[in-house]
Amino acid sequence: MSAALVAGLLAGFGIAIPVGAVATYLVVLTARAGLKIGAYAALGVATADGLYALTAVLGGGRLIPIIEPVAEPLRWVSVAVLLGLAVHIGLTGVRNHRASAKAEVTQPVAIGPVKAYVSLLGITLLNPTTVVYFAALVLGSEEMAAASGAEQVVFVLAAFAASAGWQLFLAGGGAVLGKALTGRRGRLVTALASSALITVLGLRLLW
Repeated sequence: MSAALVAGLLAGFGIAIPVGAVATYLVVLTARAGLKIGAYAALGVATADGLYALTAVLGGGRLIPIIEPVAEPLRWVSVAVLLGLAVHIGLTGVRNHRASAKAEVTQPVAIGPVKAYVSLLGITLLNPTTVVYFAALVLGSEEMAAASGAEQVVFVLAAFAASAGWQLFLAGGGAVLGKALTGRRGRLVTALASSALITVLGLRLLW
């Protein structure tokens, strides 16, 4: 059981720690909407990782041939979603900057916790690489190949917990960033910078 726990924690951290477009968006969203919204969004990302871990444990090697034919279309959808986010963040930053020329805009971004959770869950689920990653870990581990049902549950829960811990850490960083950048110029700069970064990270999916 302890081996399944450690394997799940390592798997969860392994897929969560590399900072990509989703992590960048999570930090920016938290900075602009607050820690509560960021926490819900972080749990959305972790839920997707947990679902993929569960799918890999249940499906194993049978999943890879199914995913490969749709991986390319999903990659294009993911690129489109990320570029749409980048444009939205940039335009919102410019609009708020112009509006604050007459009156300082300090209100948080208007997004509810459920919408934040579902949005980040959906964006993360668009990445088929995650399930291939977990499937490869499961298939490549002799311990996991012979694991009991209870050990598989522990693996999935540990992967979810590790991912959730890291995503909440990123959200906390976004909350600190949001408190530090309350001026109208700071909000504009961070919005444009995050928009540019998400654009680059999204386009990298095509390379």
